[in-house]
Amino acid sequence: MEHSAEVLRLLDQWRAGDEAAYDRLIPLVYAELRRLAHAQLRRESPGHSLQPTLLVHEAYLRLADADIAWQNRTHFMSVAARVMRRILVDWARARRAEKRGGDGVRVTLTDAVSARQSDPVDMLALDGALERLQALDPRQAQVVELAYFAGLTYPEIGRLLDISEATVDRDLRHARAWLKRELAVR
Repeated sequence: MEHSAEVLRLLDQWRAGDEAAYDRLIPLVYAELRRLAHAQLRRESPGHSLQPTLLVHEAYLRLADADIAWQNRTHFMSVAARVMRRILVDWARARRAEKRGGDGVRVTLTDAVSARQSDPVDMLALDGALERLQALDPRQAQVVELAYFAGLTYPEIGRLLDISEATVDRDLRHARAWLKRELAVR
């Protein structure tokens, strides 16, 4: 998001009631949100019916309606990743309810840089595990969100969080191991 200062200014103006700010904001954030949606949905199991455009529009509406004092690009990306995660969790809950207790929606937890995929996990179980990880190690949970839900690379995550790529790698390795154990227990 090259125009992060402009995006933050327009978000604040729109939240304050300036409808013209919305028209200037859309082109600046739409491409970034679409990239996030594609990154997330490309990791979904085959046959997933949620489309990137729907995910982008829902995320944008939730972000725009949020009463948030945007601080910087890191803040925006973190919140956008969390909003997309919430949308996918809500979607998984709705699908599970439709199936009356069925297996739920299966997603694949992957390393954002590696093409290798791990075993599918239930989105709702993953969400619960990430909430527990957040309580134990907020930075590891944020790194997982940025890598998995925002689809960012190690260098991007490192720049956003002001940590080294080695720290990103270490946090992701520890978080994946912890999540794997946590999900195996449940």
